[in-house]
Amino acid sequence: MEGLCVRPCLLLAAGLCLSLAAANGKYSRQVNQVRDGNKEFRVAKLNQVWEKAERLQLSAIKQTELHSDLKIQEKDELNWKKLKAEGFDEDGDKEAKLRRNFNVILTKYGLDGRKDTLSIDSNYMTNPVDSENDVFSDPKLDKLWNKAKTSGKFSNDEVQKLQREFLHHQDKVQEYQILRETVSRNEDIQQNVINPSESHLKEDYLHTKHSVLKDKHRNVQESFERLRKLIHQGYDENSEFFEPRVLELWDMAKRSNFTEDELDSIKEELKHFETKIEKHQHYQQQLDLSHQKLKHVEKMGDKEHLSRNKEKYAMLADKTKELGYKVKKHFQDLMGRLSRGGLNHNEL
Repeated sequence: MEGLCVRPCLLLAAGLCLSLAAANGKYSRQVNQVRDGNKEFRVAKLNQVWEKAERLQLSAIKQTELHSDLKIQEKDELNWKKLKAEGFDEDGDKEAKLRRNFNVILTKYGLDGRKDTLSIDSNYMTNPVDSENDVFSDPKLDKLWNKAKTSGKFSNDEVQKLQREFLHHQDKVQEYQILRETVSRNEDIQQNVINPSESHLKEDYLHTKHSVLKDKHRNVQESFERLRKLIHQGYDENSEFFEPRVLELWDMAKRSNFTEDELDSIKEELKHFETKIEKHQHYQQQLDLSHQKLKHVEKMGDKEHLSRNKEKYAMLADKTKELGYKVKKHFQDLMGRLSRGGLNHNEL
């Protein structure tokens, strides 16, 4: 009888232990979620980068651009962790790409601790090129810009439009330079890490990295050729689009083997994308104005006025971050889908 009583008790105790363990696991997750409630990102190293950016007091719009880049990196990092847990990415290609992208972000915003950082400022609203004293870092680009200004082919509105195209191209050039330097550093490390007996892995690694660089370099060349052609021919009055990223995607679509119906679908998708970009740019402008006003109010010392301006600034910053992420993610998706040769109609 005692033996019969002991067995149910043991089973009950075991069940309670399992229940408690499950509850503790759930509780631990809840604690982690609460603990990370004040954190901007779910990946620790991305939070470290964000906190460093806040300490360095980057401009308001540059912070929102960084936030968008880190959000995309976060999504890719979490997807990779899931793939890794399921046994994928055995060759480490996706991990290497994540590391490269992360290093590009650090260098892009001057967060890699190096004094000679190539900083990319893609903020067209608050940091425009001065029409009299503008100088692009790339001599070829600077020469082309001066040719455009003195050609007399462009109206004031078209000069502003052209300026966005030149800045967009400059971003591409600098990002390519950063990536090339990053790959070169990683290549030196990888060559020392890989065992000589596994030379085939080294060859695969080098081939992948050089393929990435080759694609980026080709993209830069095509972008420059587009600018050169634009300066020679001027803008097409019948052009459907005005935003550089959309024009780039539309040119890519027209060079591909799409049917007329497919091009019409792509055109509609790009119109929606351009509207999204316009909305983001509007919020960037409002954010910059709010930031300037906030600094002015802080000097005045009016606490009530300051509180209202801080609330407005926080709202605009959140909205700009949200739209910035959506624009960058949408651009990446469109670029990927067009480069694969088509847009799936249920993706439109």
